[in-house]
Amino acid sequence: MNVPLAPYPRRSTSTDDGTRILNWARNATIAPSSAVVSPTTEAELRDAVTSGTGRLRLTGSRMSAGRMLELAAAGDRLIDTSDLRGLLTKDDDSATFAGGTSLQEVYSVLTSMGRMLPSSPGVIASQTLAGALATGTHGQGLRQSSIGDAVLSVRMVLADGSVAEFDRDHPSFPAVQLGLGVLGAVSAVTLSTVPSLVYTCVKDAVSADDLQTQLVAWNRDHAMSKAWWFPDENLVHVWTAQEANDEELREYHAGGDRLIERETTSDAMNRTVDAALSTMRGDTGLADADSKPYRTVNRFKDFSDVTGDVYQVFCRGIATPQINVEIGVPLDRAGEVISVLKEWHARTNPHMHYPIILRCTGPSTAWLSPSQGQETVYFGFVVYYAEDGTLSEGGMDFLRAVEEVLATQGGRPHWGKYFEKPLYDWPALYPRWDDFRRVRDELDPTHRFANAFADELLD
Repeated sequence: MNVPLAPYPRRSTSTDDGTRILNWARNATIAPSSAVVSPTTEAELRDAVTSGTGRLRLTGSRMSAGRMLELAAAGDRLIDTSDLRGLLTKDDDSATFAGGTSLQEVYSVLTSMGRMLPSSPGVIASQTLAGALATGTHGQGLRQSSIGDAVLSVRMVLADGSVAEFDRDHPSFPAVQLGLGVLGAVSAVTLSTVPSLVYTCVKDAVSADDLQTQLVAWNRDHAMSKAWWFPDENLVHVWTAQEANDEELREYHAGGDRLIERETTSDAMNRTVDAALSTMRGDTGLADADSKPYRTVNRFKDFSDVTGDVYQVFCRGIATPQINVEIGVPLDRAGEVISVLKEWHARTNPHMHYPIILRCTGPSTAWLSPSQGQETVYFGFVVYYAEDGTLSEGGMDFLRAVEEVLATQGGRPHWGKYFEKPLYDWPALYPRWDDFRRVRDELDPTHRFANAFADELLD
């Protein structure tokens, strides 16, 4: 496409002096400490929105790419919603949480109630509920979509300080479901809940020769599925989950409802993992064999089947500073895209120290969801930072090149991760793009909930 791509940011390894706020990965300074406001109630949130004349950005766990969060000018303020948290109300089929509640707290509260969301969780639970909605956090499984598709209503403080409720009958609800943080400040979210289920997840290592067919079958035939593709070894590590049978349920409850890891283990991935670790070691220079990047890959060694609730089975990610690119393409084009990636990999032999992550979801009703209106397969790519805060040149080249490949295949990037805006024709990718921009203009006419990144993206 011959599009100039920007370099990925270096990670700060300096000691904090208390004057600045960095994003979670510490690769962007998003605000001076003096510009941060931390409301604990909706009333304080309204005060934070209406005071001052500058622009506003919203943050919780700060896990998005820094450019989505950073302030642009003196007088701008960062509203940290992470203290606006907790269960507000509940009934038989729903629960309302404050917008800054972490997903881990949401999942823990629901589990204590014998409930769960009708959507599979993402692997990292430290992000806030409002942040998950703003960026389109999703799990895995064609029988569900993003967390935003489990939402029944959203309560927001708008730029003029008024409070508005958006339920599924509201014409702007599909915009609010995934709002990029530019529509207003989310104060409360009501989520649909269903009875908690227990799953048995079967793990395997298989050849990638027939990945095009296998990927669809895994997801059609099981409640949830996730896979990690190691192209250098032509191998795939796959998880497929179904509801536990009666015997498995009895065993799970007899064990105090704790995750059960089967005694039978497989070493089928060990050689592949050792090869990936060798490459990662050369890239990062990390000396600690138990450091987070190494642990993310070591988990594939000596694997065994497990039984647990959906959060115990799937919400097991290790929060590791990284550059993460994730692109969704229509599931009905998965075979074609996998073939393109295989050909590209064979031709270019890219530098990789982590497998390609494969997750599928059902269609989303959110206008800006990468799964909007279609079953979707997400291709995820990761490069970890070195000890000195740098990224390997080969790793950066790989991420830029593979994103360009998927962009030419009509891919839609995950909003909370890294992507290169010049690669995408947004109105062509999202049929309701202009409708989203119209809703934004209605709710925030002067674009107070914006920064330079949002301006360039939407205006």
